[in-house]
Amino acid sequence: MQLGAFSVSLSVKDLEASKTFYEKFGFTVFGGDASQNWLILKNGDHVIGLFQGMFEKNMLTFNPGWDSNANKLESFTDVRELQRQLKEQGVQLATEADPSSTGPASFMAIDPDGNPILVDQHV
Repeated sequence: MQLGAFSVSLSVKDLEASKTFYEKFGFTVFGGDASQNWLILKNGDHVIGLFQGMFEKNMLTFNPGWDSNANKLESFTDVRELQRQLKEQGVQLATEADPSSTGPASFMAIDPDGNPILVDQHV
């Protein structure tokens, strides 16, 4: 199962304080919009998202169709196909992509310990 680029999405209380903290670990701003309370930071192949006031818990995030630099992959497994495969294996989904849609879509699962897993396709 090819899930695409991986990142950790952190729910932060203070976007600027978190940005400053992670910059000390060598992360630099790669994307996002601080005026909308979110930034994407990168250190080599490691990617973290900082999101202030957007969700309650930290999340594991996978982006089908993207490499670690947010470049579109020539070939990838569509989010709806990933969703179908997981449901076929009995995975309960918290949210689902419309299986009849095309293009950008997402779904979310919750692991046995309550950790959200977002599969978010942007292409």
